[in-house]
Parts: sequence; structure tokens; C-alpha cells
Amino acid sequence: MRKILHIIDSMSEWTGLTGQWLSISLILVVSYEVVMRYVFNKPSLWPYDMSSMMGLTLYALAFAYVLRHRGHVRVDVFYVHLPPRGRAIIDILGALIFFFPLIFLLTRSSFTWMLSAWSKGETVFLTGWEPPAGPVRTVVLIGFALLALQGIAQFFRDVYFLIKGKAYD
Repeated sequence: MRKILHIIDSMSEWTGLTGQWLSISLILVVSYEVVMRYVFNKPSLWPYDMSSMMGLTLYALAFAYVLRHRGHVRVDVFYVHLPPRGRAIIDILGALIFFFPLIFLLTRSSFTWMLSAWSKGETVFLTGWEPPAGPVRTVVLIGFALLALQGIAQFFRDVYFLIKGKAYD
């Protein structure tokens, strides 16, 4: 089981590193458009679409990485004052009541959204450039699938901690 959790954690870390490089690319694309628009007065269509798709990809790939490092927003009014086992109970209940049903719905709908884009040849119609929508929708599905895997790994760790009273890894 440790190996499986390590693989899931490694995938989340890898997507986090990919996101770092993608954010640099996003900055370069936006900077290019700003220079072309305001310095040379020659705006382009593709940077807006590209920056939107890169931003969406960045968010989708960051889902699992942020969960891995427990960086998602939570209401800490009571949570921070609980003992570690109390926190584990809250995390387990939150996963069962909110996380798993929501991630199931999001993954299922992003799968049908992706299939629709590929089968119909949909395009992103923000500007006249109209790039294909399939690749970015595939990345969204991958992001939700990786988030689901990281959520399962975290759930397993929380249950183990609740039962044994010590961290799994």
C-alpha cells in the first residue's frame, strides 16, 4: 500500500512541478501580448485563447498538488483547536459527505464534456482563432482524476491515523 500511496504522491508532485513551468510559459505568453499590443500596436488573437487554456491547465494540474500539501481552503475556527484524531474525524467525514460525491460528479461530467469536445470537433470560441477544445478538456479530466486519487490517498491516511494513532508514512 505504501508503494501505491507513493506513486499517487509522486504524480501529484509531478503535476505541481509541471505547473511551475506552465506558469512561466503563461507569463511569457501574456507578456508577449502586452508588448505586441501596447508597444507595437499589433495585437494578436491567439495569446488570449492560449493564456486562457494555459490558466485552466495550470489550475487543473494544481488540484492534486494542493491537496497533497493540504493547501486547500478550510474553515479553521474549530479545526485548529481539535486534537489530531479530531482533525482526522473531521477530514474523514468531510471526504465522505462532500469530497467523494463532488469529485465523482465532477470527474463524470468532465469525462462527458471531454468526449463531446473530441467527437464533435468543438473549438474554443473566445476569439477568432478557435483552437480545438478537446486537449484542454482532457487536461481538466486528468486534473479531476488526479485529485480523486490524491483524495483517496489522503482518506486512507486519515483512517489509518484515526485507527492507529500514528501517521501512515
